[in-house]
Amino acid sequence: RVGAGRWGMQRSITAAIAGADDGVVISVTPGEYRENLFLDRSVTVVAEQHSDSVRVISARGPALTVAGGAGVIRELTLELESGGGPAVLLSGGAVVLERCVVTGGQVEISGEAAPVLRDCQICRTAEMGLKLGGDSRARVHGGSVSGTRGTGVLVEAGAMPELRGLVVNRSGGDGICSRGFSGGLFDDCTVSDACGVGLRVADSAAPQMRRCRVHGGKADGVYVTATPRDPLGEQAATDSPDPLAAEAGCLVLDACEISGTAGTALAAADEGLVVLRDCRIDRPGKVGISASGHSTIRSVACRVTDAGDTGLVAADHAMLKVSGGSVVRPGANGLFATGQVIVCLDHVELADSTFSAVHLGEMARAELTACMVSGSRQHGLRVTGSALLLAADTSIDGSNMSGVSVEERGDAELTRCRITGSRTGITLAAAHRSLVHDCEITRCGRSGLEIDSGGALLRDTRIRETGAAGLVVAAVAGPVVAIGCEISGTGGIGVVLRSATITELRRCTVTRTATNGIYVGDDTGPLLEDCTVSATSYPALYVGERAQPVVRRCRFQDVAQDVALAATAEAVFEECLADGVTASKLPGTAVARALPGGAASQAMEGAGGGEDDGTAAVPADDLHSLLAELNGLIGLDRVKRDVTLMVNLSRMVRQRESAGLPPPPVSRHLVFVGNPGTGKTTVARLYGRLLHSLGMLASGHLTEAGRSDLVGEYVGHTAPKTEAVFRRALGGVLFIDEAYALAPAGTPNDFGQEALATLVKLMEDHRDETVVIVAGYPEHMRRFVSANPGLASRFTRTLHFDDYTNENLVEIVRHQAASHRYELTVPTVSALDEFFGSIVRDDGFGNGRTARQVFQGMTERHAQRVSLLGDPTQEELSLLLPEDLPESGDLS
Repeated sequence: RVGAGRWGMQRSITAAIAGADDGVVISVTPGEYRENLFLDRSVTVVAEQHSDSVRVISARGPALTVAGGAGVIRELTLELESGGGPAVLLSGGAVVLERCVVTGGQVEISGEAAPVLRDCQICRTAEMGLKLGGDSRARVHGGSVSGTRGTGVLVEAGAMPELRGLVVNRSGGDGICSRGFSGGLFDDCTVSDACGVGLRVADSAAPQMRRCRVHGGKADGVYVTATPRDPLGEQAATDSPDPLAAEAGCLVLDACEISGTAGTALAAADEGLVVLRDCRIDRPGKVGISASGHSTIRSVACRVTDAGDTGLVAADHAMLKVSGGSVVRPGANGLFATGQVIVCLDHVELADSTFSAVHLGEMARAELTACMVSGSRQHGLRVTGSALLLAADTSIDGSNMSGVSVEERGDAELTRCRITGSRTGITLAAAHRSLVHDCEITRCGRSGLEIDSGGALLRDTRIRETGAAGLVVAAVAGPVVAIGCEISGTGGIGVVLRSATITELRRCTVTRTATNGIYVGDDTGPLLEDCTVSATSYPALYVGERAQPVVRRCRFQDVAQDVALAATAEAVFEECLADGVTASKLPGTAVARALPGGAASQAMEGAGGGEDDGTAAVPADDLHSLLAELNGLIGLDRVKRDVTLMVNLSRMVRQRESAGLPPPPVSRHLVFVGNPGTGKTTVARLYGRLLHSLGMLASGHLTEAGRSDLVGEYVGHTAPKTEAVFRRALGGVLFIDEAYALAPAGTPNDFGQEALATLVKLMEDHRDETVVIVAGYPEHMRRFVSANPGLASRFTRTLHFDDYTNENLVEIVRHQAASHRYELTVPTVSALDEFFGSIVRDDGFGNGRTARQVFQGMTERHAQRVSLLGDPTQEELSLLLPEDLPESGDLS
């Protein structure tokens, strides 16, 4: 026993410890003991009566130091009277502190100490409350840390503590700070009213938080800047779609709650990695969950409610993946994404946003799958800047503005989405061509779908019960193709077409409209093919002044009047039918007319006449004229034969489908092999027009691309670039020249591999909408096709483009001369044949390009010669002579 001034007792605890063997119990009577205890053996020191009856006070240095042993300290108050530093220092052993009170200085655990603290109170410390460092393995069960001037709990170096049921309250700095290479488990802990961050995780720390709570506080609830550890760091440095596939080395929060923070509830910056599961975030003063820098956050089944600002934020180069859960009543957006971020939302509810539920800006990319968006006071989904939205199986309900709005240079692909109760269903006002596939737009206060600028590809989409028009294509809109769509129950016109660019409606149904079914504006020329218009209150089709629509195989039924034409309208009707029409104005004789078109001649291929950006749809030329154009190409006998065979196969496929028979397996994707200048681009463009004339492609336009168009410069950039190019090609042909550059030999980690993987997936997802043609040198293309397992199965047909013969090259020059009103004499033709025979056909030989260079050189030498004649005649101005041929060395 210890009792100051009492007979038969030790006068100090220090003396009792010094004279005790292992296993001895030292009982201390009530009182103040001014001493510094040092424990290095397994003895028990216990207050004889109750907690707070024994106070050990140190004027300088720790009141208790434990260097070893497995002793027990029970119900003592350990106090540092003045100065900084620890009141309790545990540097070794496995001491147990039970129901102790520590005040004036922190509890510091270091070295390889493995103490246990049970229901201890650490309060009113000059600096931090509990410091865990070294390689310690402390266990803290219950108890509290309160009223510290600095951080409540600091975990650093390689410490791996286990903290259960600890309460950290009113800390002057951060509530809990984990840094260094520390980790450990925090279970059922509470942090409240911290002046700093509730939980700060930095360096390479990776604590695991379970059932913890962060309440109140004057800053952020959780702030993470931790950099990933190996092996996760190696994984995150690659182009992996999910750097959190493994959870080692990142902060994990399970079933945690963050509420009432003044700042953001959870913020990850720099390279922070965070996993949240079944967490609740309530009433943060600012953002609910924020990812910035190069951080990554994965949230599973979490709920964010009543954020003072935005619910979810992703900025810079961050990745945010949210599965399940909800964002409800945010003070701004439900999700705000900007920079070059990647956001994936799967089965997430976004409800009652003050601003747009989802706002995408700059180069953000967001994928929404099976999400529910409701009650937005602005737009449901808004895409601006150069952002990309991919939404599938998602519902948008009750938006005060547009359900989906795509603006500026934004791009969107909507698949099987449902948009109800918005002022406008979808507004497209971007430069790109958005895709709307198998969507349903109902009960909109104004129009169902408005295309203000840019273009769109609409497939199998239903627009019903709108307050105004169903589909509106504005005057400045780009190419629009609608296939298999249904517009019904509109409060105004069913379809309004005002754009002068290519607009096509194929196999569409328009019924039950309050005014016209289809309104064709002035000076337009859309194509309406295989459409049905019925039950309209005004004439089913109105054609404005100077409009030149082609109306082919359309049916007008159950209307008072089928067609109303303005005085100067020049509509063309082919094989149309009026059924149940009270006053039919449909012309009795169908007028056949080929739409204007015509491909660029083969002689102009490669002359630098500009690139097709994929936004202009190709008119539907007559099949026979296109085949004649193909056969009129110079040379290319094998190619002509192969293309004709594929066209006949495609015709048979359509005939079998019309007869109700299953079509045979057909792969329309092609490999073009051949040297430069052999007409590959010309044939690719013609192939798209042929498939368009057969109804196999919606527009048949050609989009050209190379490696620089598809491959990004940094991690995460390649897939969006490839998808953007592919989207421009929807409905037509994507032509990738020098495709082998996507799979350079000897570089397995090249970003081109990601472009190929993305391309293979897109080809499968849109296998009936787009044809992909890859081209290059024969020896390189064999290696290219074998670079990805999916390429060989999709590119099963190869077309060989042979080099041009001397006769072919002469014919190209003759064609060029005729186009520019020059004449070739017979000796000039003979000289040309000899000239082409003398050219060395090495890697620099350009075939048709070389022929065009020769013609250009001839015109330049001709101009020099004629300029010396003084007053040349018209014949002299037009006649090319043998001396006008350039020297072979002049060709570059």
